[in-house]
Amino acid sequence: MTHSVGEAVIEDGRLTWFIGNTLDITEREELTQKLRRREACLTQAEALSRTGSFGWNVSTGDFYWSDETFRILEYERTVKPTLELLFKRFHPEGAATVQERIERALKEAKNLDFEHRLLMLNGSIKHVHVLARPFKDQCGNVEFVGAVMDVTATKKAFQEIKALKDELYKENIVLREEVDKSSMFEEAVGTSPALQAVLARAAKVAPTDSTVLITGETGTGKELIARAIHKRSQRSTRAFVSVNCAAIPQSLITSELFGHEKGAFTGATQRRLGRFELAEGGTLFLDEIGELPVETQIALLRVLQEREFERVGGTEPLRADVRVIAATNRDLQCAITASTFRSDLFYRLNVFPITLPPLRERKEDIPALASYFVDRYAKRAGRKIRAIRKSALDSFQSYAWPGNIRELQNVIERSLIVCETDEFTIDKSWLSGGSVPTHPADQASIETSATGERERIEATLAQTKGKVSGLTGAAAKLGIPASTLESKIRSLKINKYRFKER
Repeated sequence: MTHSVGEAVIEDGRLTWFIGNTLDITEREELTQKLRRREACLTQAEALSRTGSFGWNVSTGDFYWSDETFRILEYERTVKPTLELLFKRFHPEGAATVQERIERALKEAKNLDFEHRLLMLNGSIKHVHVLARPFKDQCGNVEFVGAVMDVTATKKAFQEIKALKDELYKENIVLREEVDKSSMFEEAVGTSPALQAVLARAAKVAPTDSTVLITGETGTGKELIARAIHKRSQRSTRAFVSVNCAAIPQSLITSELFGHEKGAFTGATQRRLGRFELAEGGTLFLDEIGELPVETQIALLRVLQEREFERVGGTEPLRADVRVIAATNRDLQCAITASTFRSDLFYRLNVFPITLPPLRERKEDIPALASYFVDRYAKRAGRKIRAIRKSALDSFQSYAWPGNIRELQNVIERSLIVCETDEFTIDKSWLSGGSVPTHPADQASIETSATGERERIEATLAQTKGKVSGLTGAAAKLGIPASTLESKIRSLKINKYRFKER
């Protein structure tokens, strides 16, 4: 139906006066229906994409929010949109930053593009991404038109992906360490009473969550016992992470243990998980615990007491569900006296002490250990060894083994490399490197009066700068085993650490 110019028509009780060109009422209805369909499609699209639209006339202060914007902000459709209502939804921790960005955009008439959090009335948190562009009307008034996207689900998905990535990273690190690690031996070898006593104590403490401190000379197998405790614990299905505190620079040990945030220090180009996070739910073995710097000792004490820590450069406390097993070949009591080790940390670590005997105190285990290592390295080299020559075993039995089981392991591996027959033999000269022949004069002077003995030991420690074991250590210079010298140092109450400062 059409109407002419100047024609008046009454429709549904309303008077319509046509003063323009001829207008097709049917076309008008079609346009109206098309507009309504488009609006419906836009509304559905906003709901599906969780993206609301808005308009803001800065001059008048008027706001327009689409239905989806009302839904995201959780306001009734009947309320009048205002800037104050919007500010009420901003999370307090980021509200000042958001307001600053909005004010800067208003002043400079620039685009808005940022993410922030909303705090809803029920205490839940939403993450939204806001995009807006400024436009000027003919009068120069600024109006912002934009969109607000609810990215909470996406944020949660990324957090889950990040958590899975971190977990995969942990597993890869631990697996790589397990694969690459050449452990001293896979199981405890020997039947001596000294070894059996150690294994009995380990078996008792394993099912508990108690912290264990393993002491003993270098090379006695402290990590082996720590692994045995872990394998028999309720944490056996989770990671066993080992850290040698003496092998990591003191400036990096805190970051190694607790991780760091991006930008925490020069070279920290990305966030890095620490060993405590890698060992979550499992066991963390801290070897050479006596070498920890004092500031790291304080952080470790906090973990043991409160079960939480912070990454270097971070402010968020992280929970730590980790069992700690520590080990040292140092006399921690002397270190406490020398103020190089905290007494409160020592008592936290020393909940269940285990002391490993040196190899010279369990010589009845040497034949079994020798047979084990010969078989192990022969298979690795593709060799077949028929027997171990008796003279080799006799040499093993008569040697003091200052390097303990690790030294025995190395001597056997070295001998197999040069052995040309199917009978295992050794070069006896290889067993003279661990100790220096005792000079009668030196031996006499060390066994004289307590005063003379103290003076002799202190003079030698001064020469070696407090070093006791090794080829250049005080024990070698005095011609006695390192364990014997350590015992004398303790009995004479000599502070060996003060010589390191000279």
